[in-house]
Amino acid sequence: MNPKLELSQFDYELPSELIAQAPAAERSGSRLLHLDAGSRLHDLRFTDLPGLLRAGDLLVFNDTRVIKARLRGSKDSGGRVEVLVERITAPTLALAHVRASKSPKAGSALRLEDAFSARVLGRQGELFELEFPERVLDLLERHGSTPLPPYITHAAGREDEERYQTVYAREPGAVAAPTAGLHFDQPMLERLAAQGVQRAFVTLHVGAGTFQPVRVQDLSAHVMHSERYVVPPETLDLMRATRKAGGRIVAVGTTSVRALESAAAQDPDAPGPVEGDTRLFITPGYKYRAIDALITNFHLPQSTLLMLVSALAGMEPIRRAYAHAVAERYRFFSYGDAMFIESPRETSGPARGAAVRPEDPRP
Repeated sequence: MNPKLELSQFDYELPSELIAQAPAAERSGSRLLHLDAGSRLHDLRFTDLPGLLRAGDLLVFNDTRVIKARLRGSKDSGGRVEVLVERITAPTLALAHVRASKSPKAGSALRLEDAFSARVLGRQGELFELEFPERVLDLLERHGSTPLPPYITHAAGREDEERYQTVYAREPGAVAAPTAGLHFDQPMLERLAAQGVQRAFVTLHVGAGTFQPVRVQDLSAHVMHSERYVVPPETLDLMRATRKAGGRIVAVGTTSVRALESAAAQDPDAPGPVEGDTRLFITPGYKYRAIDALITNFHLPQSTLLMLVSALAGMEPIRRAYAHAVAERYRFFSYGDAMFIESPRETSGPARGAAVRPEDPRP
């Protein structure tokens, strides 16, 4: 990482009314800003995505499933408490954020949703280890609520339970959605498959740390939050085959990027899945190993995800793209619009596997 990078370099002005508070009427009904390999911008609709891909490209999705991780209740003392489960570590054990006027002590009990009590076993850094009377996932499904991001102002409702979840979610464990995938509906997936675009999956359980602000000006001093990921062998095989055939690997969401790039730093020829905990912090100067393009939403000012996309496309092109998106009134963040970002060309010719748009003045 370049130690000269500072937090202030990743700031931008965003009118609050551009923060999307609800999803588009249809999953694929959002807008799509295309930042192409020549760093040019194109205003499109998400339904135009198939025209940016070609047969032989590989889309890599994060199949994590958002759990109903938020619980409210009280301490033994009677004080109110809010619990956000961060990670399930065993069938009846979890690490959680606990918000209360005074932190609960080890050995104390938390009465949650007037339905059950969880015991506080101790602390691990900022998280509390809690023991539940039954399987954590079962209790959360029955009594918890969907943990919407802090910039969404309404309480989670029935629509959020459906729309703050991808249509292909299958591995429960995330407390935040891999939001680039929210734009895909079944007809879009079928349309892409029909034109020969392949798909593969990774699992990265998105943690609440994704919303934590960077608190240091010198980015070399930032400690990235940890998230659990798995890249299965069949995905690794598809990636190798795609590379050999000259196709592009297109990550759907920054969480897929973190999983793929973390796996690329390990043994790429491992016979089994590549998995572990990642604290990968991608900033400009990072050399991508696994991906050629990215489908993503718009990210918060001064966030690590804004730094990640700046590392792929370049700081100046991303600044220009975000200024354009603000001026054109795109919708921002989890329920907002999307971007398709191609890695810049390093030569005068098209990027490896690049799809050539008819209106583009390139061969």
